[in-house]
Amino acid sequence: MSYKSFPGGVHPRDHKQFSAAAPVEEIPHPARVVIHLSQHIGSPSTPIVKVGDEVKTGQLIAEASGFVSIPQHASISGKISKIDRFYHPTGIKQVAIEITSDDKDEWVQLVDEADFMNLSPSEMKERVAAAGICGMGGAGFPTVVKLSPPEDKPIDTVILNGVECEPYLTADYRLMLERGEDIIQGLKLIMKMVNARRGVIGIEANKPDAIELMQGLCANDPALEVVPLKLKYPQGAEKQLIYAATKRKVPNAGGLPSAVGVVVQNVATAVAIYEAIRYRKPLIERVISVTGRIVKNPKNLKARIGTPYSELVDFCGGLTEPAGKYISGGPMMGFAIPNLEAPVAKGSSGLVVFDTREAHDLEEKDCLRCARCVDVCPMDLMPSLLAMNVKAKKLEMAARLGLNDCIKCGSCAYVCPAHIRLVQWIETGKVRWAEAQRNPK
Repeated sequence: MSYKSFPGGVHPRDHKQFSAAAPVEEIPHPARVVIHLSQHIGSPSTPIVKVGDEVKTGQLIAEASGFVSIPQHASISGKISKIDRFYHPTGIKQVAIEITSDDKDEWVQLVDEADFMNLSPSEMKERVAAAGICGMGGAGFPTVVKLSPPEDKPIDTVILNGVECEPYLTADYRLMLERGEDIIQGLKLIMKMVNARRGVIGIEANKPDAIELMQGLCANDPALEVVPLKLKYPQGAEKQLIYAATKRKVPNAGGLPSAVGVVVQNVATAVAIYEAIRYRKPLIERVISVTGRIVKNPKNLKARIGTPYSELVDFCGGLTEPAGKYISGGPMMGFAIPNLEAPVAKGSSGLVVFDTREAHDLEEKDCLRCARCVDVCPMDLMPSLLAMNVKAKKLEMAARLGLNDCIKCGSCAYVCPAHIRLVQWIETGKVRWAEAQRNPK
């Protein structure tokens, strides 16, 4: 079997053995949930409830505040107990709605529309928008926006991302093994909504059973194809996945997949789309990996949105040693968080716990000019030069060198022998450059 890939990238140990064999378990509904208004790229959702209101599971509690925004729904039934700032999975405090459970889990009425595949594309998109779906692979871009490309950018290919190249994480892998048919239904729905004639599922080589299973499900449909991909990070990054699967190169400097006739969605997002269109079910739960060497029983959990991370760890039996670091997401692109108060969000693919040895911080030294960061950068950038210009406050030069093309994959920092925090410097530069553009002197 041949495996496709992209230029650059790194080969970190995948550490997936901790949770890969663990079937998805549903965690009991929590006593309280915290639903953040910013779980996505774009404008925060606007609350339509107030403290004291009673809500049902699946009920709308916050509306989209624009086209690039999504609504939010109650993930348990109970009472609105607080609207305040709570820890977000990114590690900072943001506005959220707290719901205290009534222990009933009383749902709004769902439907089962057997003829769902014959709905018009516009009707399907309306249901996706109403369900509050955003990209579940981590980026969190409002899904209906990706399903609505410009009319002058026709789409011929839909790619489902089943790569899950982040070390430790296995939620998408288990989803492919356990809900493969629903993923295929979601893929077909996406293809109909964007009028694409080809559907591709990209899966990395370290998941041979998922590749075989999905190939079997695609075997009788000539429009569908599974593309096995080389084990390399960041194989699941959007532009790198498109290149590996189609050999089409998305332009840098803000280029979008629609520029090359492609739409990319995560496999978990495909399941959410299927459930939204068939059952009118809002996105109120997701599968998340809780993993790491010191997690007593690493698991893949189906958890309600807003469930505190602390409850996930408790459900896994707690920790066998003191934690050195909690990471929301994966170790390459996730966020170090100060505690386990943060809740599961729509883009929360994993919670990784490091022990005190794994979490060591290395002293940053001067650049050695070794060019390892240049060799591995999948965007063909010069990370060390970008960081140097940001440090020197030469933001215009950094922008000319491709500052905003960085995808934050962390490959450069991973190989840097001087332990320079290249991604942090580049991200700092992005923020400062954006501020300078908004407020020119």
